[in-house]
Amino acid sequence: MLRVVLSGVESVGKSRLAVDLVARFGGLLVPEFGRTYTERLRRDLTLEDHYAIAEGHAIEADQAAAADPPLLVEDTDIVMTTAWAEMLFGVRDPILAARPSRADLHLLLLPDVPFVPDRVRMFGDPGMRARFHTIVLREFKMRGISPIRIGGPFPERQAQAFAAVEARL
Repeated sequence: MLRVVLSGVESVGKSRLAVDLVARFGGLLVPEFGRTYTERLRRDLTLEDHYAIAEGHAIEADQAAAADPPLLVEDTDIVMTTAWAEMLFGVRDPILAARPSRADLHLLLLPDVPFVPDRVRMFGDPGMRARFHTIVLREFKMRGISPIRIGGPFPERQAQAFAAVEARL
């Protein structure tokens, strides 16, 4: 089983690309648990919410992996949960940082496409988006992970992601 995780700041096409990867190659998709969790909240996120998001995502990913699909695509993982917590609370949390990513392949979508706001997205300001991206890059570096960077207009992103996955299958 090849486990692929899509990472990146808000509004870079992770969810759309995750669906496209599964449509192209088959396998299973683990949706972005943090988004679903956040949509149900009626208050601001806390650090404890990030622990719940990390655990909820891990449970859903484990359930999907138990089916042993040839491809498991995760719309974010602990790398992004840790980066989110740092972006929101100003410090890298050691509990989240201690949780390993279980991906075989990380695809990092670059913030070089326009931000599209919705009711849960927070960081559309270009300066905040750049700061968030810097935190994401630092989180990958701290974990010793070298993601494949995916950029450009969506058709190019899709082609780059398809090629990266195809090379590993």
